[in-house]
Amino acid sequence: MTERRVGAVSLVAGLILMGAFTGAARGQQAAPRTPPPAADLATSLASANARIAVWDIPDIDLLPDDEEGRLVRYGRSVLEASARHIGPDAADPAQRFAGNNLACVNCHLNAGRKKFGLPLVAAAADYPQYSTRTGERADLADRIDSCMTRSMNGRTMPRDARPMRALLAYLTLLSSALPKDGKIEGAGAGAIAVLDRPADPARGAVVYAQTCVACHRAGGEGLRRNTVDASFGYGVPPLWGPDSFNDGAGMNRLVTIANFVHDNMPNGVSWVMPVLAPEDAWDVAAHVASQKRPHREGLDRDFPDLLDKPVDAPYGPYADSFSEAQHKYGPFGPIRAEIARLKAEKGRVPNPNVR
Repeated sequence: MTERRVGAVSLVAGLILMGAFTGAARGQQAAPRTPPPAADLATSLASANARIAVWDIPDIDLLPDDEEGRLVRYGRSVLEASARHIGPDAADPAQRFAGNNLACVNCHLNAGRKKFGLPLVAAAADYPQYSTRTGERADLADRIDSCMTRSMNGRTMPRDARPMRALLAYLTLLSSALPKDGKIEGAGAGAIAVLDRPADPARGAVVYAQTCVACHRAGGEGLRRNTVDASFGYGVPPLWGPDSFNDGAGMNRLVTIANFVHDNMPNGVSWVMPVLAPEDAWDVAAHVASQKRPHREGLDRDFPDLLDKPVDAPYGPYADSFSEAQHKYGPFGPIRAEIARLKAEKGRVPNPNVR
């Protein structure tokens, strides 16, 4: 039984136990209580909802036909058809912020509403927060710009640009039923069992040929919706090559790719009933990570504290002495152990490339 299923069983058991306790207490007069201060109540709510399993997401199609409703719906459209609105061939040259023809929904599945499909349901509740990548406090617009410059291989958007305002409005609505800093069940891309060996790109090429090539094509180029007009985007996104995410994107990290593939691919699969074995997911992820893609300048300045750098970041510098190849393909257990030791010993390892 996986950790997620154990969590679900525990939640059900807890609800049953709570119901039994409530039933036993009926008929007994409760002592009057003084309501807690608002700040304490907010903290209690956040703690009580530390892992919210059922997402209360408003129906966007039922929003009023006013400026706010139209802005939210436009934000969903930007997320789903990014190339049309902000891609390199978008109709308005001033709105061409993305450098490729991917869509946000290629990574954030079901418009950011799928469990373990990199959901965006809690994005507005999570920000602002400290960014280990920049060493600064980041708000939600900063996080969107990180995707713009990495996953979309483009440039930052002005805060007053309508696509930015629309994305913020959409994400804010998705999080509107969550308490501040509330945590959702199904966040991220999952957590499959780790390998005790390096992931194998050659073995992954075989898995790719058996499972992925029919949709993503032999060259990883994906499938365009329109062969003449690139602004229509992709029916199936490219996984590498010039129109894919760059090497600074989160999806270029092995842990993210492997978990995402395991819990969501082939398209239509969910974490409830995956098709690929974890070992196959790790190896096919290694195959994807081994391919050429656009390069982002300045990656050596990411993570001012190198002890905050993800163990699978495929580019240096590193706080430890493990090779770039091991950081890219694993195994990650020895790296994690060394990072824990360095944190206990030094507390911090400054990035020499950050001035």
